[in-house]
Amino acid sequence: MMVDKRHPGSVPLYGFQPPVGTPYGLEVSTVEDFFAEHDDWPWNPPRPGRAAFHYLIAVTEGELRHDVDHVTRTVAPGQWLWVRPGHTQCWHPPGAARGPFILFEPDVLRPDIARLLAPLTAHEAPAVLSPRPEDADWLQQTALQLLDEHRALGRRPLDVHHALRRSLLESLLLRLANSPDVASAGRAAKATGRKDTYARFVDALELHFRELHRAADYAALLGCSVRTLSRAARDATGKGVRELIDERRLLEARRLLAGAGWDARAVAHHLGFTDPANFGRFFRGHTGLAPAAFAAREAKSGK
Repeated sequence: MMVDKRHPGSVPLYGFQPPVGTPYGLEVSTVEDFFAEHDDWPWNPPRPGRAAFHYLIAVTEGELRHDVDHVTRTVAPGQWLWVRPGHTQCWHPPGAARGPFILFEPDVLRPDIARLLAPLTAHEAPAVLSPRPEDADWLQQTALQLLDEHRALGRRPLDVHHALRRSLLESLLLRLANSPDVASAGRAAKATGRKDTYARFVDALELHFRELHRAADYAALLGCSVRTLSRAARDATGKGVRELIDERRLLEARRLLAGAGWDARAVAHHLGFTDPANFGRFFRGHTGLAPAAFAAREAKSGK
């Protein structure tokens, strides 16, 4: 299912590697099969990691607990868990959760469909989705049809098999994008006419948050004014550009201090702080804890 691309001192990054014979960047299983196949890995002890692909789990029975970016999410029947590329995640010990488990690489989606799904696949989109009641049964049945088609490898020509899998996945995601929390955010961004600017900013932030820390830096990179960028950010999130930059740097600091065991000096350098003391004030101002105290607390809670 995954290959561990481990780098010294960092949270492991898992690249997509489906079983031999599985075509293209899409794999479908069930969460109960995942638990059964992997014995006590990776929840004993808990091991945080990141993936370069999407995890999508539909819970049909029981309850699933899963950490996404250091927050424990509880997913009830009828809800969906979505872990997007780059999120730090950590599994909890297996419980009674059951349901389809879909893993896919971003480039499986056709470009036109990917553009329509941008609010759903965005890094900051909700980790737990609660579909509208009228969509719930259809989504579950489509996920099960996708699972059936995935297991039907060899029944049809390979290109037809993959076209069916991709079509079912795209249909599923387009309907899932109608979930109230995602749909409302997408409509608000579209109504302002600044959706593309904000989406481009999010992409740029993910690439450059370590070295670019001012709104003016990103405005110059995107070829727009600071005012235009600020309005786009406010319309999409209700937050200012600097606040979003700080949130992304803080998230990375939490990941490195908690999951990777970096010390404050290394994290400060990695995130572009010229002085570790400045990083300490930044981190304490946002979390109420010094970096070392945060790291110690996380290490204790993970035991």
